[in-house]
Amino acid sequence: MATDIRVRAVSREDFDAWKVLWDGYNAFYGRKDATRLPGAVTEMTWSRLFDSYEPVHALVAERAGALVGLAHFLFHRSTIQIAPVCYLNDLFTAEAARGGGVARALIEEVYRRAADAGAGRVYWLTHETNTTAMKLYDQVAEKSGFLVYRHLV
Repeated sequence: MATDIRVRAVSREDFDAWKVLWDGYNAFYGRKDATRLPGAVTEMTWSRLFDSYEPVHALVAERAGALVGLAHFLFHRSTIQIAPVCYLNDLFTAEAARGGGVARALIEEVYRRAADAGAGRVYWLTHETNTTAMKLYDQVAEKSGFLVYRHLV
């Protein structure tokens, strides 16, 4: 039931539970072991979440006192609008909590925070194989039609 989900900003005391979710998120996307995602990346990510200079923010969802989801988002400028844009960088729900409204609650809170920050839009990416999540995404957002190209340097 979605009404028993509490979404809030992450706190420093959440590290151990956040790390379990973070590791689950990275495993979901094929970064299954520490050699695929160096510990320094996790440490820097955690650090950025509490650095007021950084544009990165984090939310966690909790149910019955346990963390069951996370969302990391950031604001950036755009060349096609004056208002900032909000990028939902990471979204993850613990496997046992999937289908219970956690991801929707996190997305809706990102929407609220983006609106409060004056952002003109929120967007995110997902892998084309993430069809279960896309069923929710199709309900709460619209597909942009853009494809992602990248080149590692």
